[in-house]
Amino acid sequence: MKHQRTAGFAALGCALALIVALSLMQGAQDIAPARLWQTLLAADGSREHIVLTGIRLPRALTGLLAGAALAVAGAILQAASGNPLASPGLLGVNAGAAFSVVFAISILGVSEPGLTLWFAFAGAATAAAAVYGLGQSAGGTTQTLLLAGAVAGGFLTALTTVVLIYDQNALDQVRLWTAGSLSGRRMTDVAAIAPFLLAALAAALLLRRQIMVLSLGRDVAHGLGQNRRLWLAIALILSVLLSGGAVALAGPVSFVGLVAPHLVRLVAGADYRVLLPAAALTGPVLLLGADTAGHWLSASAAFPVGISTALLGAPFFIWLARRGTGGAR
Repeated sequence: MKHQRTAGFAALGCALALIVALSLMQGAQDIAPARLWQTLLAADGSREHIVLTGIRLPRALTGLLAGAALAVAGAILQAASGNPLASPGLLGVNAGAAFSVVFAISILGVSEPGLTLWFAFAGAATAAAAVYGLGQSAGGTTQTLLLAGAVAGGFLTALTTVVLIYDQNALDQVRLWTAGSLSGRRMTDVAAIAPFLLAALAAALLLRRQIMVLSLGRDVAHGLGQNRRLWLAIALILSVLLSGGAVALAGPVSFVGLVAPHLVRLVAGADYRVLLPAAALTGPVLLLGADTAGHWLSASAAFPVGISTALLGAPFFIWLARRGTGGAR
């Protein structure tokens, strides 16, 4: 079993390295594999070097960070709620973060990623608290939680649309971002948000044993001496930090937080001590893979990755629902 897990992580690492290389090579003018590393290190002011370090490298790093954050956030939410369909997008967290960022840009005139990050966090936290409150008031079941998330997500998405309809300048500024996009990021943008995402990812991986106990349900967690209320709060905080930071960087990308944990479960089971680090590798593979596929299909470097993930993730969601999977446990 240990050798199988090692081989699985090695395969994920190779797949991630391959998709990152493809992301860096692909563009209006492709870079040959033999020249990729040479071009990346050659600070000679050439056009290839400027394009690679100024456009493609930030795009790849955005996909790495956002994909890992969304996948881990989805896995944590599934553990905390006991619902296999839980994810930042389905529970309204992404929509809350997106509305908050659009509000900051349109109404308050804030545009720096280092500042919009805090609005994304605040929006994600507010949406999470509202969904949890609605779910508890409606019975506290996982079904009511999912329904509350759908209602909150739809309402916040409608508010975001209203703001953008009445502010053409804001619409022009965030049009691709609101669909979910890895393009247009700068290294300074990535550097502003990366520390928060990396810290939250590290915390989630360090606490994966406690999250594993949380996923086993109320009775088992109580029998093992876990303070369930405390760890539910910690899980929610981690998911808000991860999804809020990912949305601030890449926009409200959907389905990555749902699909990545389930792909890992199909292969490695539901042990969160393995699932969380594996999801952190699978998420970027999915996100960068969808981004690469979108560019191939559209021949446009600005094709929103959120559209690609929705096209790929919606059938997977339908399959999960028809499969009748019972829970994240």
